[in-house]
Amino acid sequence: MDLNGFSKFMEEKLNISSFEDVSKNGIQIECSAKEIRKVAFAVDANLDTITRASESGSDVLFVHHGIFWRDVERITGSHYKRIQKAITSDMALFAVHLPLDAHPVYGNNAQMALRLGMEGYDPFGSFMGSSVGFKGKLPFPMTSAEIARILGFSPSTGLRIIDNRSDMISNVAIVSGSGGDDAIDAFNEGLDALITGDMPYEIASFVQEHDFAVIQGGHYRSEVFGVSAMKRVVEKELGLETVFLEEDMVL
Repeated sequence: MDLNGFSKFMEEKLNISSFEDVSKNGIQIECSAKEIRKVAFAVDANLDTITRASESGSDVLFVHHGIFWRDVERITGSHYKRIQKAITSDMALFAVHLPLDAHPVYGNNAQMALRLGMEGYDPFGSFMGSSVGFKGKLPFPMTSAEIARILGFSPSTGLRIIDNRSDMISNVAIVSGSGGDDAIDAFNEGLDALITGDMPYEIASFVQEHDFAVIQGGHYRSEVFGVSAMKRVVEKELGLETVFLEEDMVL
């Protein structure tokens, strides 16, 4: 399989082209017309992950946060160094942003729902016209701390909890990354809590004043789920060697 074949596989799996996005999704940097044998996975395409992916012998680095977004950025400074490292390593960069939040099976939010044991969940929240999150019922009532533990959120990953609930949590909304703006909508829909990465400061007062909870696992930690799921898909369905590049991010 070459890079174009890899791209076609990802398009079919994640329906990438159907999303309007701030990210330039898909191939962001090409490699030569070689056979793809190893794929690295990371949340972010920073110089560290690009370097480690190159050192691991990977032919492609698959990320959630790429390096090309809506606005054109001059190829100088750290942006130049990232691009230079990928090109001189003959390693492709493949980014999938909103489609990897929204996918009903492999996405960040669906994977968190599955990790919590939720048997069914419905679309919730939207960004740029696409539904990106999910809402549903937990398999049994839980505390905020129990939810955080199951999802692997901790103070070392950026965990922050605002919980003004009088009872345990039964129904939740899940929106990875900067999904805290959806807290008010989740409350208005009668849900008990929002699980997200981070939350704007101005929303905190609303949460504190209502019978509601927000579990913030950290932006980075809430978005490891999708790339980890796609790593397993590539291993199983394409038979390629893979590596996951953990990052030291408390955000």
